[in-house]
Amino acid sequence: MLSVFSGENRLEAEKAVKRALGTDYEVFEGENLTVADLPSIFLGTSLFGTEKRQILLKELSENKEVWEKIPDYLATEHDIVIWESKIDKRSVVYKAMKAAGVMMQEFLAMKNPDANVVFNILDMALRNGPQAVKMVEKIELEQDPYMFFGLLVTQAIKKMEYQAGTKEKRLLKELSVLDIQMKTTSVEPWLLVKSFLLRASQI
Repeated sequence: MLSVFSGENRLEAEKAVKRALGTDYEVFEGENLTVADLPSIFLGTSLFGTEKRQILLKELSENKEVWEKIPDYLATEHDIVIWESKIDKRSVVYKAMKAAGVMMQEFLAMKNPDANVVFNILDMALRNGPQAVKMVEKIELEQDPYMFFGLLVTQAIKKMEYQAGTKEKRLLKELSVLDIQMKTTSVEPWLLVKSFLLRASQI
């Protein structure tokens, strides 16, 4: 089965790739391929036998010669994902894939979080964590969690400047812990943010 993922939202595209291919898959960079490589990728078997292969092909459209041959291999039996940061929907190749029923999904770039929205969420979290989480769930699919976290820290610092009490100091300490977790763990960032919001009222 062939799938095409495109768009500038790399975080969501990576999640989709893992859902489609799992965590153990072959990766080929489009710029390094030749037309002669395509039969072995789309039709060949793995080194371990005849089982179905999981393959990620990145930025094939940048290699025009290879890209133009893709319609010849749409019937592949392997699980193959073509990942393009940008794709020309007017191209012959794109139209051929669409006409053949190839699964296509576009991941649009995330919006920058609104500072006022983040302030309201933090303010709510200090009073009602579950309600703050519900507010986040309304925006998380279209916003970058790391930028949201950055604004969360900014708002907490403003609270500290306005009133440097014990609660404000503990809040910043918790955010510093969250910062480390977001940079070092494999847990999805929005889950970490929600966990923080749920316990914020207890800080």
